Amino acid sequence: MSTAIRESSKELQAATEQIIGVGRWLHARGWAPATAGNYSIRLDSTRIAITVSGRDKGRLTADDIMTVDLHGSPLDERRPSAETPLHAVMYRLAPSLRAVLHTHSVPNTVLGLSPARKNALVLEGYELLKVLPGITTHETRVSVPIFDNTQNMAALAQTVATHWDKNPFLGFLIRGHGLYTWGTSTEEALRSVDAFEFLFACELERQRQRP
Repeated sequence: MSTAIRESSKELQAATEQIIGVGRWLHARGWAPATAGNYSIRLDSTRIAITVSGRDKGRLTADDIMTVDLHGSPLDERRPSAETPLHAVMYRLAPSLRAVLHTHSVPNTVLGLSPARKNALVLEGYELLKVLPGITTHETRVSVPIFDNTQNMAALAQTVATHWDKNPFLGFLIRGHGLYTWGTSTEEALRSVDAFEFLFACELERQRQRP
């Protein structure tokens, strides 16, 4: 076996172990019900490790992780998540990204459907905003775009890219479908998920308290 192949195998093994851990952590918090959600890690400049379609994220094994290229095309015979184009487009838009995570929580699903938030959910005044990358003060506004859901993931990926080109963001919601966020490491991506989910829960509670 060549050195390049051995190194590639080590990278995939490490990414697989991280994705399995991510799945268990998110599932335990109720943010990955049934087979919902998908997770990926960039392996190198041309490949992504990503969850196979339709797998229980709290019970992932090495057989549930596969590789695709940066356009989402599978590199083996298995079928990746239907939402692979959304992962691939983020890695192409932001080469520094290492991990992309997609969760389905009650707060992010409900807030994405709120008629009062047609195009974006604005978070402001929260101390926990400082957990998000690049945020240094609670005196700020973080806009989380909300994109309409569709079965055409290639078209949705293009919509995300167009919006990013105008104004980059730290995560986005798909209407009635959940959160996508990311990081320059798996740990940073998980912190962003954790922060966003807390903030969404706060927003949902405030919505309940309004007369």
